[in-house]
Amino acid sequence: MDIARKAQALTEETVAVRRDLHMHPEIAFEETRTAGIVASRLAELGLDLRSGVGGTGVVALLEGARPGRTVLARADMDALPLQEEGDPPYRSVVDGAMHACGHDGHTAVLLSVARLLAECRAELAGRVVFVFQPAEEVVQGARAMLDDGALEGLAVAAGIGLHLTSAFETGRVALRPGPTMASADTFSLRVQGKGGHAAKPNETVDPVLVAAQIVTGLQALVAREQNPLDPAVISITSVHGGTAFNIIPEAVELGGTLRTFNDATQARLRERILAVARGIAATFRAAATPEWGEGSPVVVNDPEMTRRLRPVVEGVLGEGGLFERDPLMAGDDMALWLQEAPGCYFHVGAGDAGRGLDYPHHHPRFDLDEAALPLAVELLSRGILEFLR
Repeated sequence: MDIARKAQALTEETVAVRRDLHMHPEIAFEETRTAGIVASRLAELGLDLRSGVGGTGVVALLEGARPGRTVLARADMDALPLQEEGDPPYRSVVDGAMHACGHDGHTAVLLSVARLLAECRAELAGRVVFVFQPAEEVVQGARAMLDDGALEGLAVAAGIGLHLTSAFETGRVALRPGPTMASADTFSLRVQGKGGHAAKPNETVDPVLVAAQIVTGLQALVAREQNPLDPAVISITSVHGGTAFNIIPEAVELGGTLRTFNDATQARLRERILAVARGIAATFRAAATPEWGEGSPVVVNDPEMTRRLRPVVEGVLGEGGLFERDPLMAGDDMALWLQEAPGCYFHVGAGDAGRGLDYPHHHPRFDLDEAALPLAVELLSRGILEFLR
């Protein structure tokens, strides 16, 4: 089958779907319109379909003409709670929501892969499970789908997925065996003080001051307790508290994330974050109450599956198109699908600095070079076919 020609023939459709999804972003577990479009298009292909898996997830099964292995291919669907600042013709029409991480492209690409392979089902040996996942940005969607029986009755032999990235240019792919993306924990800390008049701080326990000390103190865990050869990141990403300039509030809410590549490091830093926060709070006569969110483990590419994918990518890109990228501190709950079956998650360049398409992910001016979309369709289709062998 001429995969390259078929992927190119689907370019107009792939781009149109991506632009439509970009204009109508939906954040975690609210992807009802997106899931509806996905389900409708998959139904047109005659695939065995389940919707509402894990909330808004969609699972579809393509049966080849001959028996064989079962391969899972996954795309995430959710957007970010971010106001778009760019001005493309497909700019988000939803206030406070934006596809700033490429998930619109992922969904469009996997839909085109499903169409391409469905049209070739007479030549397929095996089955492909297409997973369209909600809520990757809050690293909860994969777990929700798995807990809801997304793979029930399916003996999946391999898994595959890709992430479009503006970090490098179209025509290049990053692939590495072993740990490739970090675990991602979320946490919140409620700093409880004693409110009062801003003119009389001596009569209060100021949670703003305590929260500021905690933010600073937590950075010391990485700077002075963590082995520099064992990467870890602690970031406080939200601070909420107070209502007026002359009122010291009762409490301040902090939110953040912990990223590591090592289970023991993850466990130790979880413990130390709580100990430091509680200790600093107690020093100032306040209290810090933690809450840990369910995170995702390290994304680990199976060495053998990665080895098999390398010549596939090189055959498409030619010499110099494939490189091995350093592990990323970003997390992704693709990790959970790869725990279900050995496989590979790779990054496809979709940047073009000359056209201003190199803003980082999660930036309000983020966008993709759409020339990368047919390339991604071809790469993912060929990868699935390789894993079916």
